[in-house]
Amino acid sequence: MKKRVYLCALLPALLFARVASAQPYPVMNMIADRVIQKYQHSSCEQLWKKKGKPKTAEEKNAIEMLRGDPQMRAAFIDRIAAPIANKMFECGLIP
Repeated sequence: MKKRVYLCALLPALLFARVASAQPYPVMNMIADRVIQKYQHSSCEQLWKKKGKPKTAEEKNAIEMLRGDPQMRAAFIDRIAAPIANKMFECGLIP
């Protein structure tokens, strides 16, 4: 009975450790989520209007961070590529 109690107490810690190790770039994941949400929640008209506008300071900092770490950049692109490409295709932003 005591072993089950210990196992139940350890289970959340083990799950947290697994989730933490699966996300080596928590800041990048947060940025990727925001980028994906921006595309998913924007209309095609909004995306067309934003296409040529200058980047904010926050966006510039994120870009510099990704330029400085090729592995993080690859993980970021892997994460955002499909959702953004699908939205751009739907909106006629890519052929």
